[in-house]
Amino acid sequence: MIETPKNLTKNILLGMFFGLLFGAVIFYLDPLPEYLTFLIGTYLFNLGGDIFINLLKLMIVPLVFFSLVTGISSLGSLKSLGNITLKTIGLYLTTTTIAVSLSLLVGSIFRPGSGYSSDLSVSPDSLPEGQGTYETILGIFPSNIIQAMADNQMLAIVFFSIIFGLALNKTNHLTDNISKAFEKLNIVFMQLVIMIISFAPIGVFCLIGKFVISDGLNVFQEAFMYVILLISVLILHTFLTYSLMLKFFTNLSVVTFFKKMKDVAIFAFSTSSSAATIPVTLNTVENNLGVNKNVASFVVPVGATINMDGTAIMQGMATIFIAQMSGIELTLVEYVQVVILAVATSIGTAAVPSAGTITLIIILQQFGLPLEAIGIILAVDRILDMIRTSVNVCGDAAVSCIVASSEEELDKQIFNS
Repeated sequence: MIETPKNLTKNILLGMFFGLLFGAVIFYLDPLPEYLTFLIGTYLFNLGGDIFINLLKLMIVPLVFFSLVTGISSLGSLKSLGNITLKTIGLYLTTTTIAVSLSLLVGSIFRPGSGYSSDLSVSPDSLPEGQGTYETILGIFPSNIIQAMADNQMLAIVFFSIIFGLALNKTNHLTDNISKAFEKLNIVFMQLVIMIISFAPIGVFCLIGKFVISDGLNVFQEAFMYVILLISVLILHTFLTYSLMLKFFTNLSVVTFFKKMKDVAIFAFSTSSSAATIPVTLNTVENNLGVNKNVASFVVPVGATINMDGTAIMQGMATIFIAQMSGIELTLVEYVQVVILAVATSIGTAAVPSAGTITLIIILQQFGLPLEAIGIILAVDRILDMIRTSVNVCGDAAVSCIVASSEEELDKQIFNS
């Protein structure tokens, strides 16, 4: 069993605290010469944070590929794969639908955009272009898998990994059980990621410091109500929706589940990337929650690709916030359209920091809402994105437990230990 570094949670929290403290001192007190502040900001915080994120991104493609291939090729029957696939996708779509519906309900009741006034904006020309439904669907079927891997096209990578795993499953007896080689490579990459994760406290120190030294701590004042409501819905969805689903489908202890997920949630918070958190999620789901590795190696990577509950909550709340801010009242039919679009676009959202703001453009364009208002969302999005990622990985783990339990692939003795 591959173990994560000892005291990882404690050290990451310390890294976050000292990064916050050091960044705040430089931002507010500014006791250093300008050139020295620039050097610290650029070559300590920015460079250190970017190196850490790059190292994690470096592992995403091989880890997703080998995890999926190993899981699928190890399944006893293709019928079992079909059952797991349907349950996994069905549950992820259900939780995402609940997530965006919850955010719209809370937003329509508390009206975060009412009475808002700010000149904070960006030019629409400077915004990244969103990806349409046609391009998202077409992107699942790559013409060049090497290019898809180079561009981190996760849906394409997942699709290729699944069909490759299926082919390996069918030909294993003809290839002298070559699937064992992929299983061993998967272990190697897991170990490599754990080695990188051992530097997480330093990386988190740089990432938090990078945020604070450039924006300070008062960035939330511009959209206080939006921020408070969004955080509230994220917390509500995590502890209510996932708890009810776990209790209903598995009758597992919700308290035990969240206690064992705290390390994963904290790591996801610090990296803002579901994909970068895959190794920690897999390790916890398999070794602490008792999910069979064949199920976990399929459900978790797929979840990092299509389960974007936190992103869907943001898109729903941001849409209603911008609509109210612009004096536009959405109809019930338009609310339903927002739900459909948020679910569809969250599936195609890259599992990397702040990717949800790109797909938000698609929704705003659909209802003729001002794209300039995304500037307000971007101003407060960095820290909110960290919280959203923690929600996403908790959802991945919850669905893994539910699917494993339904397939009798959950070791309850390990879960309750």
